[in-house]
Amino acid sequence: QVQLVESGGGLVQAGGSLRLSCAASGRTFSTYAMGWFRQAPGKEREFVAAISFGGAATNYGDSVQGRFTISRDNAKNTVYLQMDSLKPEDTAVYYCAGGQASMTALMRGVINYWGQGTQVTVSS
Repeated sequence: QVQLVESGGGLVQAGGSLRLSCAASGRTFSTYAMGWFRQAPGKEREFVAAISFGGAATNYGDSVQGRFTISRDNAKNTVYLQMDSLKPEDTAVYYCAGGQASMTALMRGVINYWGQGTQVTVSS
């Protein structure tokens, strides 16, 4: 069993930056594709970013491409989401996700583990 715990959310002004972290328990972290999703009030959960188990491959949602960067440190069992040039429309609860299948499968919603979520609020 893997537990995911997010941190780093908060309130930031438009144009600012935040870095989210997701710490995973267990010794199999390096075998999981990892990703971030977000959900704004009244909207469906949206794919944000994903990274392969070794970190060589990444993929981003269209709305964050060029502004967000996903990375992972398998020695620390942690995945990160660096968010720059934040916009009010980035306001949402951000969820860390882990998948035993491929990164592509994770992007399609094949998720084995979810974190509890962390709130990100961007003021205009």
